[in-house]
Amino acid sequence: MRQSLSAMARLAARELTGRMTTQHTETQPEVNPTVLVLGGTGKTGRRVADRLIRAGHPVRIGSRSAETPFDWEDRRTWEPALDGAAAAYLAYYPDVCDPGAAATLRAFAERAAGHGTRRLVLLSARGVRAALPAEEAVRVPGVAATVLRASWFFQNFDEGILRGGVLDGEIVFPAGDVKEPFVDADDIAEVAVAALTGDGHGGRTYEITGPRPLTFAEAAAEIAGATGRPVRYVPVSAEAYGAALVRDHGLSDELGAFLTDLFATLLDGRNARLTDDVHRVLGRAPRDFADYAREAAGSGAWTG
Repeated sequence: MRQSLSAMARLAARELTGRMTTQHTETQPEVNPTVLVLGGTGKTGRRVADRLIRAGHPVRIGSRSAETPFDWEDRRTWEPALDGAAAAYLAYYPDVCDPGAAATLRAFAERAAGHGTRRLVLLSARGVRAALPAEEAVRVPGVAATVLRASWFFQNFDEGILRGGVLDGEIVFPAGDVKEPFVDADDIAEVAVAALTGDGHGGRTYEITGPRPLTFAEAAAEIAGATGRPVRYVPVSAEAYGAALVRDHGLSDELGAFLTDLFATLLDGRNARLTDDVHRVLGRAPRDFADYAREAAGSGAWTG
């Protein structure tokens, strides 16, 4: 598995983590068609797969270790994965911001269209201009493509890179007092399933947010209240955080500098705005962070 700047971008941008284009004509799929879920073991992918299975759809997980192996870098694996798939969920590795992402996604989307796949749903990120070419790449003739730009996930606090800070009682991160409309990965998955299985989503870009913006200090306070033990947010500069990654985690100076710039860019308040896209698609409000914190605490996510 390669280690690259874009791999770190995937960790930092996607995990911490509605523009309209020309609408494609959608082809009515067969009843309960097979859906290919790429990244089907990740935070959103496994949730997408679970919901599809519960709804009675045959699901094919696309990964290097799956029964039908899939590798973005080995195009020989694409056709077996696409065989018979009427729709596909795309969680691109290493990241949609990777310089080669757009070309690879364009080739895959064209291959999917040729195999009769009529719906594609791409997971992207809010506020990242480098992701725009990848978003455009999946919009090919004959395919109804939907882009999901996600805010930072709730689950980063119990499944991702912030969990260690919660366990230590100090979440050290370079977010200052910027507000972020953290979003539940389950809400993202539910919107994805709606786009994979229903009409009216082709050509759309949904920006998925939670119901209220929170600072990291406020999020830490919510977790502290749910767990009954002290958890506080400790702000640091992007430069200090990048240096700590180099010093304590063995990253190269180049990677540290890249992440420093990434955090300084993303954590500037550009994504504080709320959207109503969850309500528009699902007909309900997105889940609140307080409900997530209580459920995660009750499940034992922050013990041990």
